[in-house]
Amino acid sequence: MDGTTFLYTTYIRTTPERLWQALTEPALTDRYWGVSFESDWAKGSPLVWKQGGATMAHPEQVVLVGDPFRRLSYTWHTFTEEWARAVGIGEEVRTRIAAERRSAVAFDIEPEGEIVKLTVTHEFDAESILHGMCSQGWPPILSSLKTLLETGEPLPTT
Repeated sequence: MDGTTFLYTTYIRTTPERLWQALTEPALTDRYWGVSFESDWAKGSPLVWKQGGATMAHPEQVVLVGDPFRRLSYTWHTFTEEWARAVGIGEEVRTRIAAERRSAVAFDIEPEGEIVKLTVTHEFDAESILHGMCSQGWPPILSSLKTLLETGEPLPTT
């Protein structure tokens, strides 16, 4: 892929099964991310993204890989006006990121004894504005995921 990549690895005291749940079950994703998903997580299945009262669905918003407890990958959500209003993104920025090639994110899950190694890879256009936005957004989301799985509570929102 000709572009730029966000790569983040963390180690979580959990099981691959519990981490998969935290990545796919709406009640859990909403707790640490403020996002919930509707999908059966099979390759090619639609992915409905819900955030801040906005619902995004699009034929190109799909599951790319759904290998339970090992790998999850999907295309990123569609940047609708409704979403932008819900999360406080201005129309100029929304228009610019909507013009970029649709990005894709992958979650690789590897058990290592009592912990799980989670590697998140998010691919973007080379000159992507979205890359900068997500590169700042992923670390607190993934830290909150780790905290939720290890303590039962996500990080406080800022």
